[in-house]
Amino acid sequence: MKFEHWAVFINNESHKSAFIRAVLNGQPPKALNAFKDRNGSLFSKLAIERFIDEEDRHGNKIITKDHEQSLRSMSSGEQKKALLHYLLAKQPEFMILDNPFDNLDIDSQEKLTLTLAAESIRTVFVLLISRRVDLLPFIMNHAILDKLELKVQYDLNSIGPQLMAEPFSGKIPEPPQKWKHTTNELITLQNINVRFGNKPILQDICWTIKKGAFWQLIGKNGSGKTTLLSMITGENPKGYGQELYLFGRKKGSGESIWDIKRKIGYFTPAMTDKFTGYHSVENMIISGLNDSIGLYIKPSEAQQRLAKEWLELIGMWPSRDRHFHDLSMGQKRLVMTVRAMIKHPMLLILDEPTAGLDDTSAALLVALVNKMARESAIATIFVSHRKEPGLDPDQVFELQLHEKGSKGVIK
Repeated sequence: MKFEHWAVFINNESHKSAFIRAVLNGQPPKALNAFKDRNGSLFSKLAIERFIDEEDRHGNKIITKDHEQSLRSMSSGEQKKALLHYLLAKQPEFMILDNPFDNLDIDSQEKLTLTLAAESIRTVFVLLISRRVDLLPFIMNHAILDKLELKVQYDLNSIGPQLMAEPFSGKIPEPPQKWKHTTNELITLQNINVRFGNKPILQDICWTIKKGAFWQLIGKNGSGKTTLLSMITGENPKGYGQELYLFGRKKGSGESIWDIKRKIGYFTPAMTDKFTGYHSVENMIISGLNDSIGLYIKPSEAQQRLAKEWLELIGMWPSRDRHFHDLSMGQKRLVMTVRAMIKHPMLLILDEPTAGLDDTSAALLVALVNKMARESAIATIFVSHRKEPGLDPDQVFELQLHEKGSKGVIK
């Protein structure tokens, strides 16, 4: 059997970790027998996190020896470039690429594709991908990981989102409370500038978020999206002394950070990637009313009724007593999106909610976000590097990199 590149499509049911261990330990599935007893390495988000942890705990810079900047402070693109350089220097016979394009902007994806194509004549790649658009053009062998079984796939047309035109029936549940806010403007940033040391991050940012607006926030890796979000949530002290207004109050005028957070629903996958609690699905939904991850007090009957309505909407009421920990990734993201929305916050922020999802799960989450934005009075900010098919924002706010800091452009 020839030692050739492979693309393995994964989904919510794939036992990815077990597959990776088997291949790296010399016990690959039959279709990949050519990889048996070969020297392999792993390119993954988890690998980067381990190197970050080593730097944080022991100050040991392993893959960034030639960089002044710490691995944690690098953009996703810079982190992945450093890891790839480190692994290729070890000259492995093959490399497993675990969703390498996740969290990368379009330019970074294109650069990584060119790098991998150039290296493909020296190193064999096993590409694990959730999205069909991430398939590398030089890979001709395709398979699907169905739980632990690897099924060789010849018809790529069968791989992709499988959704009904309208996957969620009925209206979204009513808000449990009404917010008191007299003006139409929720967040106002006027000529906001941010720099860290000698490095400018944001330059003259002007952005107003009004009630009911549906925004998509985009920008290249390192353009300052995370910094901008931290200004909006009131967590960044750089907002003091600037024309930053959060729910009608100027930053630094005596507002409480907890009062600001109470009006915001927020979700990013990092919130649950390392979550090990064994709360039920129902309790995780209800915890959004208390702004906690997991429920630690007895819920009221009204809270339980509201959770039931949301779980019925997303088709997960039969799973209400299951441990959140045991759900598939796609199910977890739906639950956490609803958790952020259950209180009908004045502002809903979803930060890369589709990262790592397969095509069908991503399309399902996008459909839910569209529905929530369409049927409620909340303002929504959806952050994504990808051009998610079907996402229907009113406007796009793009951070464009410049030498003196990123500028904001409304599209």
